[in-house]
Amino acid sequence: MTSPSAAATRPTEFEIFRGLHHRDRPLVLPNAWDFASAALLADEGFPAIGTTSLGVAAAAGLTDGAGVTKAETFTAARRMAGLPIPVTVDVEGGFDERPGAVADFVEQLAACGIAGVNLEDGRRGSALAAPEQQAALIAAVKERTPEVFVNARVDTHWLGLDHGSTHDRARRYAAAGADGVFVPGLTDPARIERVVACSEVPVNVLYSPTGPDLETLTELGVRRVSTGSLLYRAALSAALGVARAVRNDAAVAPGSVSYPEIQRLLPAPPS
Repeated sequence: MTSPSAAATRPTEFEIFRGLHHRDRPLVLPNAWDFASAALLADEGFPAIGTTSLGVAAAAGLTDGAGVTKAETFTAARRMAGLPIPVTVDVEGGFDERPGAVADFVEQLAACGIAGVNLEDGRRGSALAAPEQQAALIAAVKERTPEVFVNARVDTHWLGLDHGSTHDRARRYAAAGADGVFVPGLTDPARIERVVACSEVPVNVLYSPTGPDLETLTELGVRRVSTGSLLYRAALSAALGVARAVRNDAAVAPGSVSYPEIQRLLPAPPS
């Protein structure tokens, strides 16, 4: 039986997740879209998982990046929070322009046990938030829930806008309290290295099949590598391929996750 003192000194999900950004190799963070995908990734041994806003939105029949999936994001997060590993949630731009409202939402996620959030400065209509506005959102979240790992996403390269402000935005967001900086869309090693050099907090990049491999990213100083919507899109592609094979009376490749395997990972119904 665990003693009260041992339980009190056990690292929290927040502490565990933060520590995963300070190891010899980057944290490879797969992004799930529902409980089953998250549970499979946890069972595979990944030490933490994130959500993909595209997967959560598309599964609900909604558009990603439009600020309309707050309820769906919270529902998915609350379910995944029961897993035995830290979970970080993509909250797009916070689903509100008011710092207090964004802090309220992150506080609700933290109360469920969510260890981190991804907060982007991209806005609806392929626009960028003013950096001072985004910094205010980050500061409000960190003041309310300092334990939550805030990964500040800089969308300059993702949206192809104002590349010259990338480093300034990264510095502003870190100064506002961000625990990490995420610059998706960067695949050039020299540019990644410059972002790492200018950042005082761990740098996250989005994995690209045509970009640097994990060993190179490690050498560049990257501390976190996310898969984004890649797994969700790959899952849809695989499902479509099987459906086509069945329709065309072609062979279906073996290796699918079995029914019992999925059932084993699902919570038992209440008695």
